[in-house]
Amino acid sequence: MRVIDSHTGGEPTRLILTGGPDLGTGPLAERAAQLATSHADFCAAVLAEPRGHDAMVGALLLPPEDPACVAAVIYFNPAGPLGMCGHATIGLLVSLYHLGRIGLGQHKIETPVGVILAELTSPNRGVVQNVASYRHSKDVHIDVPGQGRVTGDVAWGGNWFFLTADCPAPLLPAQVGRLTGAALAIRAALDRAGVTGAQGARIDHVEFCGAAMSPQADGRNFVLCPGGAYDRSPCGTGSSAKLACLAADDLLAPDTPWVQESVIGSCYTMRYHLDGAGQVIPTIAGEAYVTAEACLVFAAQDPYRSGIPV
Repeated sequence: MRVIDSHTGGEPTRLILTGGPDLGTGPLAERAAQLATSHADFCAAVLAEPRGHDAMVGALLLPPEDPACVAAVIYFNPAGPLGMCGHATIGLLVSLYHLGRIGLGQHKIETPVGVILAELTSPNRGVVQNVASYRHSKDVHIDVPGQGRVTGDVAWGGNWFFLTADCPAPLLPAQVGRLTGAALAIRAALDRAGVTGAQGARIDHVEFCGAAMSPQADGRNFVLCPGGAYDRSPCGTGSSAKLACLAADDLLAPDTPWVQESVIGSCYTMRYHLDGAGQVIPTIAGEAYVTAEACLVFAAQDPYRSGIPV
């Protein structure tokens, strides 16, 4: 399996170029569902130890059905497919440019949640126009063992998020273990309480929001991803969900830049505009760098061919 690795704001992406499963044709959302049901060991085999680690996000490159798109892609983490991934889209652009497959400028990309518009403004900087984002529920209260009552918003940014300012610790790298444990407890409490996104969708991301530490930034976050790892970047879909909440509260006007800082200090510059239906359309800008080109080997007799189960 031929892959190219990159990181966006510190968060790694592994782009699968060749050797992935045959998912046939049809809507990308259906092919993503097929990846989850018919190739259950694929995601962990590619991303988990011993070939990767739980913070990695994968991007399965496929031929686009829409000739206007330069690529189709299914994003996934070790736990399974994702609807959308902002950092991985920037990593995808930079990797395709590195391979000589695209040039600078605007490009359309098919994802399971729809066609997105992205622009490569330099060899290492991408701007992603995400799907329409919105706040689903405001001031949701849940009781979390060890934390008490936690209040937050449920929002969609391409994935489902619970965003809260009730941070159990400072948003610093030294507190990642404590923040991860607290976010996992919140997610479990959301499940127990039956709090969901639209149409009963599970909320699989938790985002702690706090004040920026850099004078150049407007806010700082810590994001727990579905597999239990934290996002090293400010999280593209989480930043989109944050923009939707800021817009809903009239705290940020359209086309006003907001610099979002991650728990490790990397930044995205983001803004939004309203489409004809009044929906929030986020734009996320960040930098990515290629880190490796490799060929993954899956020996039939390898006892950890499908990854190390945790």
